[in-house]
Amino acid sequence: MIQVIHRALDLMELIAMDPQKPKPLGELADSLGLNHGTCANILKTLVTRGYIEQLGAKKGYILGSKSYVLTGNDAYHKDLMEASQQAMDELTRLTNENCLLAILKDSQRLIVYRTFAEQDLQVRTSEEKPAYESASGRMLLAMLPAETIERFILKFGLPTDNAWPEVHSKEELFAALSLIQREEFALQTISNRHIVGIAVPIRRKGIVAASLSIYLPEYRYMATDKTQLVNNLRKAAQAINTNLN
Repeated sequence: MIQVIHRALDLMELIAMDPQKPKPLGELADSLGLNHGTCANILKTLVTRGYIEQLGAKKGYILGSKSYVLTGNDAYHKDLMEASQQAMDELTRLTNENCLLAILKDSQRLIVYRTFAEQDLQVRTSEEKPAYESASGRMLLAMLPAETIERFILKFGLPTDNAWPEVHSKEELFAALSLIQREEFALQTISNRHIVGIAVPIRRKGIVAASLSIYLPEYRYMATDKTQLVNNLRKAAQAINTNLN
């Protein structure tokens, strides 16, 4: 029994070494010197419990949402995740794109839960990313009170040219955030990576608690029905709001 626990923890630690890169069963088993059948059974249990996620048949394994809840040590994150799972699964089914739910932690956008599409070419983003550098982070910043944004700037500075190319001053930052706040919508294009991100707010008892976003390759964004994409995103956000309130 103790040995099985050690093996399960070894698997989680191995996957966590590069959490954005799905690892196939064979690679995991061989790296730890495990029988493939034994490894598959342990992974199946971890997937069932939500600590590991399998990205479709033969696509490999990544950390599951419960692993991140553990590290956050915050029941609030768990509530957000549970309120969002069904709506986000449906959003990914409708759009066939990756979606993520995020909160603001210091200067970082932190993912609480994510869903994956069945596309051959997918956009992957790190669990933590500077808020200025993501649509979800910008949305979360924009919905803060002005005095809180002032403190954020004082503590973390203005965005660099690489982080937010359209913003070069405090005045431009406030103008950009004000527009996002009014429209309750953030659009980010990462030109050098040909990626587009869109985000909307999630509210809990009237207060913005998280952001819901979709990230996709630029060529698919240009070819898709953008109005329908945004409508699907807003509809999912409203479903999550209802679950939280």
